[in-house]
Amino acid sequence: MEWIQKLKNIMGPDIISDENEVLENYASDHTEDFVYLPQVVAVPNNVNEVSVIVAFCNKNNIPVTPRGAGTGLSGGSLPIAGGVSLSLEKFNKILDIDEVNFQATVESGVINEAFQQAVKEKGLFYPPDPASKGSCFLGGNIAHSSGGPKALKYGTTKDYVLNLEVVLPNGKIIWTGADTLKNSTGYNLTQLMIGSEGTLGIVTKIVFKLLPLPKHDLLMLASFTSIEDACKAVPQIFINGISPSALELMEYNAVDYVIKHSNLSFELDTETAAFLLIEVDGNDKNQLFTDCEGINEVLEANNVQEVQFADTSDQKEKLWKIRRSIGEMVKLHSVYKEEDTVVKRANLPKLMKGVKEIGAEYGFESVCYGHAGDGNLHVNILKGEMSDTRWNGPHLEEAIRKIFRLCKKLGGTISGEHGIGLVQKKYMNEVLAPIHFELMKGIKKTFDPNGIMNPGKIWE
Repeated sequence: MEWIQKLKNIMGPDIISDENEVLENYASDHTEDFVYLPQVVAVPNNVNEVSVIVAFCNKNNIPVTPRGAGTGLSGGSLPIAGGVSLSLEKFNKILDIDEVNFQATVESGVINEAFQQAVKEKGLFYPPDPASKGSCFLGGNIAHSSGGPKALKYGTTKDYVLNLEVVLPNGKIIWTGADTLKNSTGYNLTQLMIGSEGTLGIVTKIVFKLLPLPKHDLLMLASFTSIEDACKAVPQIFINGISPSALELMEYNAVDYVIKHSNLSFELDTETAAFLLIEVDGNDKNQLFTDCEGINEVLEANNVQEVQFADTSDQKEKLWKIRRSIGEMVKLHSVYKEEDTVVKRANLPKLMKGVKEIGAEYGFESVCYGHAGDGNLHVNILKGEMSDTRWNGPHLEEAIRKIFRLCKKLGGTISGEHGIGLVQKKYMNEVLAPIHFELMKGIKKTFDPNGIMNPGKIWE
């Protein structure tokens, strides 16, 4: 196409490619088994190059799909409209760690875990830790306001962002806020960008707030013969005045699939229905032991089967690896759809019970796990032997709608941290009214009047 050659002439072949092999590498992410080929892949080196590419696309009405590491689960980085897949993979520098002000400035292509380790070496702490932290980019975390296990105590990505460098759809470069802990200066453009899934602009730099690094953490694994008992124990821990740093639920079959499809060994009792993985952290080790004793009392009151303490760092790492590997291992077992449901945590038993009843009614197996402490349950619906017609048609869509209606009834919504992207947009009307869409589309129109930035995401 003529525009492709023009863009190549402007940017050069090292930045712009339309070779099939390259296009295929950017055609999918971790969302089910979707593949959408872009027409061009752009891999810029700096913000000015991003600006030139985006301005060119805006002038010529060419879709731009921002892309991080491609670890998303809602299809946010899929180039469904063709056009340009713009990768931030070269934006991989930690520019500054300000130990005096507990801040850091990074590029958006820095890997989450690499950033965590860099600040940890200086006695600082960046809590958001998605399951994909070893590969996901911080820019992608911004796009979805990612959470992770430690969001329970420390909050999600949105709670740590002070300022963003953003390339707008017209190619202009702005900073959205200020590098200060307080900022009451006009509309909060920084928070507006967080969770916008690349539909309003492209984040190229981030200023994060940091915390002091906790000195100690303790980890315990509790098994239950009843999923309902495991869920009921969760709010009672908080009622007893204990605030874990993480409280994760894993159904039996979730752990079973990890063992079957990985090299991780773990002894499973077939009478076990669910596990709670519970972490406490802080600077007073004696207080942490007291917290664990209090947690254990709650677990025993809820018919816990067994409680194990991770005594070494290797044991802790193994348990966390099992938890973080579930999504990947389930996908090795079967194509699946992941629903990122979230309700008030006291309603988690009702959500879990409802999901299983809907699965029985519509004929699918579900694998449930997630952040029980904040009511965020990941529901993996397995295709298994289901026909393509039922899997892709109204049959399964109706089942998913029932799950989301239950979430709303229980005071929740359809996504806690994975975003809406491509796959959840058809369900947005289950939780949002027409006025919500009107307001959001008005914001989109203001930022992106030509509609080039990640089109076809969030709403129909």
